[in-house]
Amino acid sequence: MKDRIVLAYSGGLDTSVAIGWIADATGAEVVAVAVDVGQGGENMETIRQRALGCGAVEAYVADARDEFADEYCMPTLKANGLYQGHYPLVSAISRPVIVKHLVKAAREFGASTVAHGCTGKGNDQVRFEVGIQTLGPDLKCIAPVRDLALTRDKAIAYAEEKHLPIITTKKNPYSIDQNVWGRAVETGYLEDIWNAPTKDIYDYTQTPEFPPAPDEVTITFVKGTPTALDGVAMSPLQIIQELNRRAGAQGVGRIDVVEDRLVGIKSREIYEAPGAMALITAHKHLEDITIEREHARFKAGVDRRWSELVYDGQWFSPLKRALDTFIEDSQQYVSGDIRMVLHGGTAVVNGRRSDTSLYDFNLATYDTGDTFDQSNAKGFIDIWGMSSKVASSRDQRVAGE
Repeated sequence: MKDRIVLAYSGGLDTSVAIGWIADATGAEVVAVAVDVGQGGENMETIRQRALGCGAVEAYVADARDEFADEYCMPTLKANGLYQGHYPLVSAISRPVIVKHLVKAAREFGASTVAHGCTGKGNDQVRFEVGIQTLGPDLKCIAPVRDLALTRDKAIAYAEEKHLPIITTKKNPYSIDQNVWGRAVETGYLEDIWNAPTKDIYDYTQTPEFPPAPDEVTITFVKGTPTALDGVAMSPLQIIQELNRRAGAQGVGRIDVVEDRLVGIKSREIYEAPGAMALITAHKHLEDITIEREHARFKAGVDRRWSELVYDGQWFSPLKRALDTFIEDSQQYVSGDIRMVLHGGTAVVNGRRSDTSLYDFNLATYDTGDTFDQSNAKGFIDIWGMSSKVASSRDQRVAGE
C-alpha cells in the first residue's frame, strides 16, 4: 500500500498544484483537507471536487465555523488577544483548528505525513508544524513551497501542462488570509513601509472618510462571552458575523502595523477585523467595571503573554493551557451590557451596566450621598508615600556629603 500524505488544501493554485507535485516528488497518495473557518469565497463542495480533479485520492471538508468561533475566537476575546497591542491574531488562531482537522484526517486516512503550503519566512509554518508535532508526535511534516521547490512560476507551468481544473493567472500582488475573525494582507506594494495602503486592499471594511449615520449597538456578555446584540440572542459566530457587517460598514477595525515575526524579521501587515475589534473594545470596558484592580493589572500581563504564545504557534503548549485556566476564572463576573457607537472608523463605548459591577455610585459621586470617608485619605497618603519619602531623604543626604 502506498504511503499517504494529508495536505492542508485551500482550493487555490498553489495547493492544487501541490497535490500532484507532492505525489511526483514522494510517490505517496495525497489526501486534501479543506477547513471552513468562515473565510467565504467558494463553496466547500466545489473546493472538494477540485481537489479530486487535481489528483487527490480523498478530499475531506470540515465546516469548522462554529467550532472556530466558540473554541478559538472566544478564548481570544476573553484574553483581549492583541499581539504587540495591535494585531487581533486573525491567522494565528485559525491555524490550531486547521491543525486539529489535519491530524484527525491523517488518522482517519492512514497518513504518515502532513503537508502545508507555507513558505520558510513566515509564522504559519511554525504554527502548523508545532501544532502537528504536539497533536500527532508520530507524524512528519513537509512544505512543498519550502521543501520541494514549488515556486509560483512552476505552479502555473505545472497546472497548464497537466490541464488541472484551476485558473492560472499571474499572482495577486498581495498575500491574503481571511476568516470570520478578520483578514490579513501583506507583501507586494505594502513591503515599502512608507507606502500608504490603497483602497483595493480592503474588503471587510468600507472607507471611514464618508461613513453612514452612526450605528449604536448594545452587546450583552455572560462570563466574558457575547450572547446577544441589541437584546437578540445569537451564537458567537452570528455575533461576529453581524458585527463584521455593521462595524465594517463604518470602517472599524483597519490596522496598519509593522510587527515582529517569530523568525526574526519585521513585517508590514494590513489587517481588517471589524467584528473582532468592536468585541475586544466592548469586552475590555466590561472588564473595567467587573474585575478588581489588582486582578485586572495582573490579567493585562497574562493577556499580553497569552497573545505572544498564540502568535508564536504555542496554542497547545502547557503554559498557554495554564494561562487559559487563569483567564477563564477571571471571567466569572464579566457579565452585563456594553453600549457602543460605531462610526467613522471608531467603536466608542458610551454606556455600561452589570449586575456584578464593582462600580459603586455612592463611593464615586462628589454630590450629596457620598459615602467615601475623606478623613481616611491623609493617613493613607502618608503611609503610601513613606518608602519614597525615606529613599528621597537618603538621596539628598548622600548628595550633600
